[in-house]
Amino acid sequence: MAVSRVPSLQFGARVLLRTDSVPLNLAIPIVKHQKSYSVRPTVAEAKANPWTESAKIRNRRNRKKFTGTPTIPRLSVFCSDKQLYAMLVDDQNKKCLFYGSTLQKSIRGDPPCGTIEAARRVGEELIKACMDLNINEISSYDLNGFARGERMEAFEIAISRHGFLPR
Repeated sequence: MAVSRVPSLQFGARVLLRTDSVPLNLAIPIVKHQKSYSVRPTVAEAKANPWTESAKIRNRRNRKKFTGTPTIPRLSVFCSDKQLYAMLVDDQNKKCLFYGSTLQKSIRGDPPCGTIEAARRVGEELIKACMDLNINEISSYDLNGFARGERMEAFEIAISRHGFLPR
């Protein structure tokens, strides 16, 4: 695009009223080629509603924000239809510091107890493991995006006594 060089515009009563014969001096661009561009309509896409989007998608997004360390691990809890699984995860070294579930025979006991009692025992075993590893706090409490039930409440009561969950 070539631009012709012309002296600058003079602002004054003479120019506005054109009382003298001095021509207006403007920089006028000379366009040799014009390209036509098609204009696409802009479409704004919002994130999905958090109540209706997939629990897995929400969990992936949260795991990007919260990572566990050896001293402050991430507590990940999954509650299926019948069982509860809990893990203390060190994301920096990619290690599981503690794993407990309501399926373990050491937690269920010799005469097997119910899953709600077993979930409470998983919480107590988690506290014992934290004391052995000198862990005083967790970085995040990851529910894996699923709603709570009686087993989850029994587990949370057991670990909130140690101070992991604010109540």
